[in-house]
Amino acid sequence: MVKAYGIKYLFQCVVVWAALFSSKDLWAQKTLKNAYKDFFPIGVAVAPRSLAGPEAELIKQQFNSMTPENAMKMGPIHPEKNRYNWKDADAMVAFGEKNGIMVRGHTLCWHNQTPRWFFTDSLGIQVTREELLARLKQHINEVVGRYKGKIYAWDVVNEAVPDTGSSIYRRTKFYEIIGDDYIEKAFEYAHAADPDARLFYNDYNTESTAKREKIYQLVKKLKEKNVPIHGVGLQAHWSIYEPTQAELEKSLTQFASLGLAVQITELDVSVYPKEHGRREKRASDQGELTAEMIEKQAAQYQMFFEVFRKYKGTITGVTFWNVSDKHSWLDNFPVPGRKDYPLLFDENYKPKRAFEGVVNF
Repeated sequence: MVKAYGIKYLFQCVVVWAALFSSKDLWAQKTLKNAYKDFFPIGVAVAPRSLAGPEAELIKQQFNSMTPENAMKMGPIHPEKNRYNWKDADAMVAFGEKNGIMVRGHTLCWHNQTPRWFFTDSLGIQVTREELLARLKQHINEVVGRYKGKIYAWDVVNEAVPDTGSSIYRRTKFYEIIGDDYIEKAFEYAHAADPDARLFYNDYNTESTAKREKIYQLVKKLKEKNVPIHGVGLQAHWSIYEPTQAELEKSLTQFASLGLAVQITELDVSVYPKEHGRREKRASDQGELTAEMIEKQAAQYQMFFEVFRKYKGTITGVTFWNVSDKHSWLDNFPVPGRKDYPLLFDENYKPKRAFEGVVNF
């Protein structure tokens, strides 16, 4: 009787185990960082709210790299000439150190969030080339120097290439006042401040043929001048409709041909067609997540990560831009009042359909 009971109990255990094995709960227990431990670090962009509560727990469970979403950009961290806001950036670096999570710095030079004072003197008059270079050097020395040895890679220059036109260089204040060599100067200053940090040029639309070629020419020129650049960051603000596998692989191979590493720095996959400019909400912008969107997003994420694994070695990191669908920069952009669902975890921090295809291979 005991023997029979033991067999019956064993059978019940097998049934339960089989049910668990076939359920979504099993893949929900997998983690991104463990699935890709032999490929590259898996990162996430973080805000101050991310350092406590469910977001913090999800970060510690799933990711082994993190990027401050805004806290290290020029405006937030250096709002006035002689004042720095270190609090949020310090807290993020400390969180990474405490939990064994690497930190990427973002970003040292970006025209779009540079405080106005950076380009003018006390009378509001535009500064000279020499003064702006001095301010850029001082800013980079202070920021990179503070986190020397604690941040393994930096996005040094961000979005310096225009989407349209024939010029390689976006007509920013840095370009207008200094000239195109502001880019190489920024890399030189960053390298001097922390010779061990990996330095990246970072941009979006890198799969667009015309823009990819301009970015390629920019970084090729830097390499030819022996500027200390180590890689190119593909922002990867993509959608369920783009890019194609061929477009993605072309970008990876073209930048790798220069001897540069590639990192996917700001990954999200919008469930809407990609738009890069703000517009008004239309009647068709319902903001509802449909079954078709869920399946298309899962297929797109699966394809992207198949390509990423194929280029192991060239790709040295993949970073998601935000933790979950609860908070995404794509909410209200480019359409005010429209919710987007671009990440692998839903609004309740649970794995989505797309997660399965990323971790199961």
